[in-house]
Amino acid sequence: MKHARFGPAGNGEQFTALGYKKTIEVPDYCRRIGVTAYEYQCGHGVRVSKASASAFGEKAREAGIRLSLHAPYYISLSSVEPEKRENSVRYILESAEAAAAMGATRVVVHSGSCGKMSRTDALELAKDTLKKALAALDAAGLSGVTICPETMGKINQLGTLEEVLELCRIDDRLLPCIDFGHLNARTFGGIAGRAEYAAILDAVEDRLGSDRLRVFHSHFSKIEYTDKGGEKRHLTFADETYGPRFEPLIDLVVQRDLTPTFICESAGTQGEDAAAMKAYYDERTKAK
Repeated sequence: MKHARFGPAGNGEQFTALGYKKTIEVPDYCRRIGVTAYEYQCGHGVRVSKASASAFGEKAREAGIRLSLHAPYYISLSSVEPEKRENSVRYILESAEAAAAMGATRVVVHSGSCGKMSRTDALELAKDTLKKALAALDAAGLSGVTICPETMGKINQLGTLEEVLELCRIDDRLLPCIDFGHLNARTFGGIAGRAEYAAILDAVEDRLGSDRLRVFHSHFSKIEYTDKGGEKRHLTFADETYGPRFEPLIDLVVQRDLTPTFICESAGTQGEDAAAMKAYYDERTKAK
């Protein structure tokens, strides 16, 4: 029986507090705290050698940890400058090469920015860039790596739920990265509970089908936001001012027999917060 997976994005304070120092020790850390996924961070560039990636992936397989990789933040799918879009294709290809070397099957990519364009024009540019990225992966023999466009938290960014689902409709291989904290931030606290989560899941199924809904990728954290720009900063689960809460979402995941991967992006507590999500999921699964 397949289960949802939970894990941290990169290493938080707990990692070093428990005596770990090197990236190669991450799988042992994840196993120790009871999580089953990990997202390798390449936000500032793909700087891992093929040999290091392969060694890391082997340790992850031994520990039963499923890996994903976050592509560089400076990827700009919707840039008005053709050179930047071409570079973005190259950065996605580099990310996919690193992912494949470590056995990661998913690469998370930021959706882009609108700048001074209309959202419609920005979306069309992003679609074209993604098509070229998929072609580049196919040509390199990396079609087994799934690109996951991410919902974004700032108002001026491309990446509403609807926009990400539209991006994913250009090819059945694309999988959405639903960042619920981002969606909550850009809607100024719009995710109040079960009903709003259900509407998001229903939209994914309606636009992309039940197969992709069942295995969607996700980022989760509580995020502070402003009433003008949206996302301001990531918080921890201890925060009680901003949302969203994860429990109603996990209830729906269990009820609907979904098996997504949840990557926790809490500020410094991503390890223990991911473990808290998994503990709640395990409890609800047993009670079903």
